[in-house]
Order: sequence, then structure tokens, then C-alpha cells
Amino acid sequence: MDRWIAHAHGSALRRGDDPVAVDLGYGAAPWTAVELLGRLRAVAPRVRVVGLEIEPARVAAARPYEREGLVFRHGGFEVPIPQRPSLIRAANVLRQYDEGEVAGVWERLCGRLAAGGLLVEGTCDEVGRRHVWVALGPEGPRTVTFAARLGSLERPSDLAERLPKALIHRNVPGEPVHAFLRDFDRAWAAAAPYASYGARQRWIRAVRDLAVDWPVADGAGRWRQGEVTVRWGALAPRG
Repeated sequence: MDRWIAHAHGSALRRGDDPVAVDLGYGAAPWTAVELLGRLRAVAPRVRVVGLEIEPARVAAARPYEREGLVFRHGGFEVPIPQRPSLIRAANVLRQYDEGEVAGVWERLCGRLAAGGLLVEGTCDEVGRRHVWVALGPEGPRTVTFAARLGSLERPSDLAERLPKALIHRNVPGEPVHAFLRDFDRAWAAAAPYASYGARQRWIRAVRDLAVDWPVADGAGRWRQGEVTVRWGALAPRG
């Protein structure tokens, strides 16, 4: 997710006079916020990161890891910081919420963004090898990105268990995300001959075929990273 953010949003962060990124709900340890600072500063040296947690004990435990450009604060969806952030990243935050609550949370977080800001919300596995996230601007959802360490992937639909809350209960016949994963598996199977060149080449070929029928929003440079990004409108829940 961080790698994708740096690619997709790095130029916007560089343009900001005092860009702030929020790691919302960083968890029991501060490592994701520490890593986010390092990865974003590689593309936007002036960016600052604020780690937000709803549990005061976690904030207190993280404070020793503060450094120039990195602070930890108590807070949640209200994002209680002085300025509007250029980025809010929320990984594994909405898993415990009901699907019906997601739109309201998205709207609330997007309402806190600075002009041109980005909200990235999604779910990953425990070791970060499988991840699906939605990117949203102040106007709402834009894209969905599927990402994996390809050597660990048997088929693309393995990513279904990491769909964000807005989509995970929609992976049923008749819903667009179900059709997308079905077609992705078919493209993956058809690309089996490319497996002799490695999982990366098989993935690239499968995505290239998938893009014939689905609005893939990125190119081969991202596919080589084990990613594919699709327009939100093509996967949005029905009804």
C-alpha cells in the first residue's frame, strides 16, 4: 500500500507547502507509521506523518518512537489534527464495522482531506502479502487496487478474503466484484504457459487479458509490482 501511495500520490505530496499524512489506527505497535514516514519521504522529503489511535495506551507506547516528522496522537475518524491532511491511510480499520457504516466513515474522512487529498482504506493479511484497498478523493471512491506477493498466490481470487468491508460481503454471484474475480481467475488460468517465466510474467499476461473487458486504471509498470488497479465504478456494489 505504501509503495502504491508513493507512486500515485507522491507528486501531490511534493507540491504541498506542509504536507501531512495520517496513519489512522496504526495498531498495537507504531511500525506502520514509522515505515510510512520513510517511504513517503523518499518521494516527498517535506511530508510529516501523524499516527492516530483511539486507545490512549497505544499512543503512550508509541511516543518513544517519535522523531522529526513523526508524532503520535489520540483520535479516530474525526482526525483531530490542526490542518487538513493530504493523505489518510486506514489499513485494517473498518473490519469490525458493519458494511452499512462504511459510506458514512468514508464521507467523514474524505471531509477532513485537504484539497487534492487522498484517502486509502483497505485490508491486508497479517504479514502484508495480500492486500486490497480503495482510493478515495474528496468526491468519493475512485479506484480499487488488488496487490499480492505473487509467489504466495495460487489464484487471483485468493485475494477475496482481503476485500475491504465495502466489498467483502459482495463477493457473490450477481455482484460486479464477484464477476471481476471470476474473470481474473480465468485470465490467470489462460496465462498458465507464462508461469515458466515466473509468477510475475503470468500476472502481467493475465492482467493484460483482463483489461480487455474491465477498466484497468494502471499499466505494466504497476503490474510488475504484483498490483492491478480498477475503476471503482466497475466494482461498486449493486443496490
